[in-house]
Parts: sequence; C-alpha cells; structure tokens
Amino acid sequence: MRVSEIHKTGRLAVSFELFPPRDAEAEAHLFDESLPQLLDLRPDFVTCTYGAGGSTREKTLEIVSRIKQTTTTEVASHLTCVGSSRTEIRDYLDRARAAGITNIVALRGDPPRGDETFRPHPDGFTYASELVTFIRELGGFDVAVAGYPEGHPECPDKHLDWQHHAEKINAGADLVITQLFYDTRAFFEFEDYLRSRLGLTVPIVPGILPILSGPQIKRFCGMCGAKLPPDLVRHLDSFGDDKTASRDFGIELTTSMCQELMAHGVPGFHFYTLNRVHSTREVLRNLGLAGR
Repeated sequence: MRVSEIHKTGRLAVSFELFPPRDAEAEAHLFDESLPQLLDLRPDFVTCTYGAGGSTREKTLEIVSRIKQTTTTEVASHLTCVGSSRTEIRDYLDRARAAGITNIVALRGDPPRGDETFRPHPDGFTYASELVTFIRELGGFDVAVAGYPEGHPECPDKHLDWQHHAEKINAGADLVITQLFYDTRAFFEFEDYLRSRLGLTVPIVPGILPILSGPQIKRFCGMCGAKLPPDLVRHLDSFGDDKTASRDFGIELTTSMCQELMAHGVPGFHFYTLNRVHSTREVLRNLGLAGR
C-alpha cells in the first residue's frame, strides 16, 4: 500500500523510522530482536534512513527490500540528493521498483561528515523539490518529504523555509513528515501556515522522538535545528547521569504531546525509533495504539 492510501483510511496511522546498522552484529540484533518487536506493534509502514552524504545508501535499499520481502509491513526508502548524479538516483529508483518498493522519502540530505555546507553533485539536484519532480516524472512511487516546524537550520527565516517547503508539495509530494520537536505550538503554527497561508492539503504527520537522555537529545536538536524549551532542559539536567529516569520522563512527555496532537486531529505519528523498542512501545501502549 502506498503512503497516500494509508493516510486516506481515516484511521490514525503509525509509522517507524529505522537506520542501517553499522556492522553485522548490529544488523543481526535489528532483524532478530528489535524489528520483530517493533512490527508486533503493527505500524502502518516503516522507513529506513541512511547516513550523511549517502554513506549507507546501498544498505538502506538492502534493508527495506528485506523487510518488504519477508514481512507484510509496508516500507519506504529514504533517498537524498547528496553525492548522487541523476543517473545514480534513477538506478536506485529502478532497483527499488524491482524490489516492490513504491514509497520514497525524498530529502535534500545532509552534507558528508566534515563538510559544513551542502554541495550538489554536478549532474544532480540542489533542492528536494527537484528530486520530487524527478521521481514523479519516472512514475510509480508515492513521495513523502520532510517538514521543519521550527524552520530548517540553514534558513534564517522559518516562514521563508515554509514557503520553500510548499515547492516540494507543489512538485508532487504526497505526505509531509516533520522533524522532531518538543513544543507542540511549533507544530500547530507550522501546520496552520501550510494550510491557511499556502493552501496545502496533504497529510502533515508529526515526527516523534522519545527522549532517552539529556546529552543525546541536546546533540540531536543541535544537528537538526529543533529547540528544547528551557523548562525541559532544566528537567533533563536534574536527572544527571540517570538514564532510566531520563527515559521514563521521555515516555511521559511524549505520551502527553501525542495526546495533545491526537486531540488536534493529526493524521498519524512517525516515530524515530533509533532501532530501539522500549520507549516507542510504551508510548503506543499509553495511547492505546500498540498492536492495533
């Protein structure tokens, strides 16, 4: 099933993001332990990202193909512009199509580690909207794109970023999945701007990352431009090195956020699982959404 069809059922959709394991041991753990437990929660689809600069692109295709072929869960592959020519992107999409993959998460992508700025391939794409157009011209795929409720970290004005975001939708994207956030007001403002000011009608799905520890989430937010409210930072700092307390607080906070988002009428949730089970499972249980 394609993502556009999943979000037309009228039922709250739940999806998970995975990342490619770094070595054979981590891959075995993913497929033998984490993934089966995550799939027991009955997500509508799972996505798989890849490293900065496209460093794990082939592993990403391998993983989504394996899930597609060995389970009944729908999949979506991430695809970025970074370091890829049009020919290489077309080849990736051809191989994805051959594996039965019909959903793509189209992103500009982050520059390789050590590079501070994005440099397009000489025969590639500079913007995600160009990638969306290219995928649409090839045909056969539904396309999800990223949204930034607090603005992209490289854009000085969030409203300007949101206007650029509309270009991805107008190019043919079927779904918006947002970057993580911890202030629901940021999501509501983002959604209202896209709906009321720009007239966009595609589903806008909040991206959800349950906090595991203070240092980790500070690092993640620093990378993606998300903001941590001062009260939240003080709360996390009070736990010190107590990772269990931080994780339990993250579950409580995420549950509260999701309840508020559900009351608002969001079409679904996209959980950034980090290939882990516990926090996502507990939040879904709290919401009555586990194993629907």
